[in-house]
Amino acid sequence: MSSPARILTIAGSDCSGGAGLQADLKTIIMLGGYGMSAITAITAQNTTGVFAVEALSAQMVGAQVDACVDDIGVDAVKIGMLGSAAIAHAVADRLEKLGVPVVFDPVMIATSGGVLANDATRAAFGRLMALSTLTTPNVPELAALGGAEALAAQSIAFLAKGGDAEGPVVEDRLFLPGAAPVVWHAERIETRQTHGTGCSLASAIATGLGQGLDLVAAVERGRAFVRQALLAAPGLGAGHGPLGHEAVKGF
Repeated sequence: MSSPARILTIAGSDCSGGAGLQADLKTIIMLGGYGMSAITAITAQNTTGVFAVEALSAQMVGAQVDACVDDIGVDAVKIGMLGSAAIAHAVADRLEKLGVPVVFDPVMIATSGGVLANDATRAAFGRLMALSTLTTPNVPELAALGGAEALAAQSIAFLAKGGDAEGPVVEDRLFLPGAAPVVWHAERIETRQTHGTGCSLASAIATGLGQGLDLVAAVERGRAFVRQALLAAPGLGAGHGPLGHEAVKGF
């Protein structure tokens, strides 16, 4: 048997299982990868909100990454919630040596509205974006990062996600340095079951890159996976419910 692609998610934990590294690992497994995790922070959250956050030390996060890399090895990395500027820089130090595809989801605000990155952490994002194969901001995150023109001027590859925009059609735009944007349109799925969509998409793209797909193909498959998971959502929780990762077939 051939070995599965080894995908490392560096992200926060969601105790309710809908977002964060839990959503990442579900996605990686369903797409045929081998999932590993370096936990950056522990959160008390559910579909209605984020109630507490405790970041781990940068040393502990780095030790987790090193343990995975030194023994199992890594074919691609997904980065989510970081928890502190020190963690961001510790992760960047290691990415500089890895030489594998990296997908960075610049998590700042949870779907439920909880703030998950302070000013110092956001300031460290520039270093991570420069090291990443792809950055995947949603509408408010892209604005906080200076907008599409600012990122393009820095030669950063990014996917401007349109799920948070208004209207019946969702537009996602892939910006690659020196190339015209690749644009996808899809009918909006009207649902409140959207907890963990950004995490799931970023980890799906990372899994595709680790499996050898090119960036456009990895984004296309990731979008299709998340849309199916949205349609298969089990309807759990009183707020923004989790996706139905376990029900997605055909990938």
